Amino acid sequence: METENQTGVLEFILLGLSEDTELQPLIFGLFLTMYLVTMLGNLFIILAVSFDPHLHTPMYFFLSNLSLVDICFSNTVVPKVLVNIQTENKAISYLDCLTQVYFSMLFPILDTLLLTVMAYDRFVAICHPLHYTVIMSFHLCGLLVFTTWIIGVMISLLHISLMMHLTFCKDLEIPHFFCEVTKILNLACSDTFLNNTLLYFMTGLLGVFPLIGILFSYSRIVSSIRKMSSSEGKQKAFSTCGSHLSVVSLFYGTGVGVYFTSSVVHPSQSVSIASVIYTVVTPMLNPYIYTLRNKDVKESLGRLLHRAASCL
Repeated sequence: METENQTGVLEFILLGLSEDTELQPLIFGLFLTMYLVTMLGNLFIILAVSFDPHLHTPMYFFLSNLSLVDICFSNTVVPKVLVNIQTENKAISYLDCLTQVYFSMLFPILDTLLLTVMAYDRFVAICHPLHYTVIMSFHLCGLLVFTTWIIGVMISLLHISLMMHLTFCKDLEIPHFFCEVTKILNLACSDTFLNNTLLYFMTGLLGVFPLIGILFSYSRIVSSIRKMSSSEGKQKAFSTCGSHLSVVSLFYGTGVGVYFTSSVVHPSQSVSIASVIYTVVTPMLNPYIYTLRNKDVKESLGRLLHRAASCL
């Protein structure tokens, strides 16, 4: 296959998690189950926040946006995996692959920035409670979410615009279950120095600085909690912060690690498995981490389910 001037008709081959045909039904079942649980859990969060006036606060506004991003992220990756397994066709067109690359970069960026914004929200709520409603106004909350989307869209577009100028070799097999940016760059015949430089820079910028902001916020939060005299207040503060920290740890421990390791080592099964955690497992667990630790959300979901049952 000629690579020059045929970029628009190229097809890539997604090798998936395993080429063992006996494992395909198991992989299909696991992905389908996690996908349905992700959709259901995050949808419940969005509905609970939307219909319950008690949850119309900045904290739950950011949480509902995080759930929306997780739904979109799962829809970017999982349906294609399920279709490929069901049809036994591992091919993905050049355009579809670039589209998947774009969205698989956009939504993790949004996750990172939203988690940082949520840490700032908890910092203001616990360290400056008397000024919380003034500082975290509806206007500021909307502006913060809008800014995260603008940053994510622009950075993802920049990566894609550079990738569109690449030519590819005859070996178009991707050792992954979706079109991940570093795997695509490894297949390029043309020079990818600028692409890799931008990738390293943006991964460091969006991985390190938000994490520093989160850690700084929680260092101040812990200091403020220790000064609280009420044990009930301490417990409530630790409950909301614990949920957020659990999600942050899960996301950063897998997502950022995958981007660094997959850029410097040869493709391996461990990298693909780690990718499953941050692309599928993390979006699935986020709503349950928050609901199991949050009394307000559990009560709201109970009222929502009771209302739905009464309408049947």
